[in-house]
Amino acid sequence: MNVISNSYQKEYMNKLVTADEAVKLVKSGDWVDYGDFVTSSVECDKALAKRKNELRGVKVRGCTNTLNPLPEVISCDPEAEHFFFHDWSFSAITRKMGDEGRAFFQPECYHEIPRMYREGRTKCDVAFFTVTPMDKFGNFNLSTSCSKLLAEKEAAKKIVVEINTNLPYCYSAANNNIHISEVDFVVEGKNPPIFETTKPPVTDVDRKIAALIMKEMEDGACLQLGIGGMPNTVGEMIAQSDLKNLGVHTEMLVDSYVDMFEAGRITNSAKNVLKDKFVYTFAMGSKKLYDFVDNNPLCCAMPVDFTNDPFIIAQNDKVVSLCSCLSVDILGQVSSESIGFRHISGTGGQLDFHYASFRSKGGKGFLCMPATSKKKDGTLESKIVPSFKPGTIVSVPSALTNYVVTEFGIVNLKGLSTWERAEALISIAHPSFQDELVKIAEENRIWIPSNKIRI
Repeated sequence: MNVISNSYQKEYMNKLVTADEAVKLVKSGDWVDYGDFVTSSVECDKALAKRKNELRGVKVRGCTNTLNPLPEVISCDPEAEHFFFHDWSFSAITRKMGDEGRAFFQPECYHEIPRMYREGRTKCDVAFFTVTPMDKFGNFNLSTSCSKLLAEKEAAKKIVVEINTNLPYCYSAANNNIHISEVDFVVEGKNPPIFETTKPPVTDVDRKIAALIMKEMEDGACLQLGIGGMPNTVGEMIAQSDLKNLGVHTEMLVDSYVDMFEAGRITNSAKNVLKDKFVYTFAMGSKKLYDFVDNNPLCCAMPVDFTNDPFIIAQNDKVVSLCSCLSVDILGQVSSESIGFRHISGTGGQLDFHYASFRSKGGKGFLCMPATSKKKDGTLESKIVPSFKPGTIVSVPSALTNYVVTEFGIVNLKGLSTWERAEALISIAHPSFQDELVKIAEENRIWIPSNKIRI
């Protein structure tokens, strides 16, 4: 029985206000944080939007927020005169806002964000956290989004918690909670269902890439799978395989980990860091995933400066990091964030985990993409390119790039010279583009006569 002490209950009632009352904390020019992923503020977002004409220059910030179709503060202010949005990692929603000039990307290595808050480099005047109901000890659980929120809590000048009874309670080896004593206002929300991701579409190319990666998998591997059709396919193939004693130390916990666990593939027994636990910093998926993490002592939500610290990750053996990317140049530089100046995604934990996988004993980092994409006119263009378009962000520098995978093969760039890298990458490009890539490599003196690829 969750019997709340009289002192905590009294403090709760003293701080309980409507969303309209809570958002009066926000002043013009403030930095306002909305929470992350599926724990974005809902009622306070609507209430803050109603104050549009009273405020100017309010800088709202989140991380892959799932408010759909747009946060109210953005949809109510098409000219961005009163509110504008910042995202630590672009989602489909913030890409749309970015295309309209109403959202801005904040570059980061994900594991460094807590330090930015703690050292005052990242300002937070008012933080809105969506949380579980208060427990008998006066704590509100941060649920599926441990992430950077503990550091954000320390940095915030004012804190509002918005309760959603549908959020799962997520255990942690850290303190994944906010105490009533740390809160300025409590808002009882309308308890909307948690945002659920749909199963990503899977293509034949995804299956071919996944099959190549499966050949590299070993018993006892410690997994970090990214998001999308291809990582999801790898998870399905693992669930159907005979791999044993796999572990999980990941940034994002998704449905495929539940499938692998239920199939007996994941035991977490071979890990060195938080052995026997699913370690993650945020969870986002379907109701099946949320039911799995709810009050599950096998799951451990940790701050991102723990989960994504390369030197902590690498203490596990056989770390396998699997991430998608947008394009790779023939020297091995990897872009996963933008096409020219157009932002597609954030850095997230890709660099953290890719670097850590190589430091891990027996580890492997895979950067995966289809060999081609379609242009607007329907023609194909190669995703292995001579050089990036101006403005393109390099997510993984060439010196750190390990395995690169397309449907035409898998190559390991570690230890290779520039001409060897060019040869390896061109070998997994679409055959229609190999001649052109060879010619450009020759023109730029990163090709030698004995190279093997000749069409």
